[in-house]
Amino acid sequence: MQKAYLILENGKKYEGVGFGASGTSVGELVFTTGMTGCAESLTDPSYFGQIVIFTFPQFGNYGIARADMESSGIHVRGVVVREQCDFPSNFRCELTVDEFLKEHNIVAISGVDTRELTQMIRDGGVMNAVITTEEPDYPAEKLKDFRIRDSVRGVSVTAPTVLEARGEEKHRVALLDYGAKKSIAENLAKRGCRVTVCPCGTPAETILAGGYDGLMLANGPGDPADNVYEIEQLRKLLGKLPIFGICLGHQMLALAAGGKTVKMKFGHRGANQPVKDLETGRVYITCQNHGYAVDKDSLPACAKLRFANVNDGTCEGVDYPGLRAFTTQFHPEAHGGPRDCEGMFDRFIAMMEVR
Repeated sequence: MQKAYLILENGKKYEGVGFGASGTSVGELVFTTGMTGCAESLTDPSYFGQIVIFTFPQFGNYGIARADMESSGIHVRGVVVREQCDFPSNFRCELTVDEFLKEHNIVAISGVDTRELTQMIRDGGVMNAVITTEEPDYPAEKLKDFRIRDSVRGVSVTAPTVLEARGEEKHRVALLDYGAKKSIAENLAKRGCRVTVCPCGTPAETILAGGYDGLMLANGPGDPADNVYEIEQLRKLLGKLPIFGICLGHQMLALAAGGKTVKMKFGHRGANQPVKDLETGRVYITCQNHGYAVDKDSLPACAKLRFANVNDGTCEGVDYPGLRAFTTQFHPEAHGGPRDCEGMFDRFIAMMEVR
């Protein structure tokens, strides 16, 4: 066993046991409350640039099955857990979390008080941190300048790729990849959509000339307001064809329509966030991963608040009634989380069927 250290921007220092790769990694320290979804979380591009605290006390109990990966690699900067499991038990298990992290050169630490860390972030907000097996005296003041940069372009595809429809092809959808989880495209494909995954910087003119029936805006990492060019393209696309946006896509479409976004104190990350549909009164238990939110008081006249978080009242979804568009902050594709929101994809399909 090797020693590892977690050092926070506020000067706090924790000693634990290192697993995964050896080395030093700096990132924004956040926490997720999901009890499952280990492989899904590690490979979610929305975690780009972040060190993730897993609040469930045991980690890796059922190991890693590659079929559960949401992208081709790990996007977290580091992992913090109370206790990691070296001997997982699951018939689907292909390798341990330790082996998986080593494979992708990700540093991790176990044996620290994750409850104390989570409460610290809840009280003071997210902060920068470093996990290191090499520099136990890493100066905390060096952490203050860290900022997640070029996040969307760092996780987007660089050339279009196509996922064919399962069964009969009914619709053609362009998916703008801001850091898309693969299950978004899969949910469309199983509903008869041929999905073209497009780079984040694809011009609006290219999308409009592509003969698509609808446009899907993916999730992704970082501050939505950083994506100035991408937001300008959405401004040109809004109202031209049916649009469904998830997470970062939800935030960026709101910015394109004239709304604003704000950074949250500690965000929503996990598989247990209650969200109310303000039109029907139904409450969904949702899977989420975001540190920014749409300012519901900034929504323009063309937009209508549709979903709200039951815990803190923040914006969880917007309808654009006259523009054939709607968005959700939560993840209806929900691999590694509840699945009672998958009907949002059916709503998108229905929207494309109205000519």
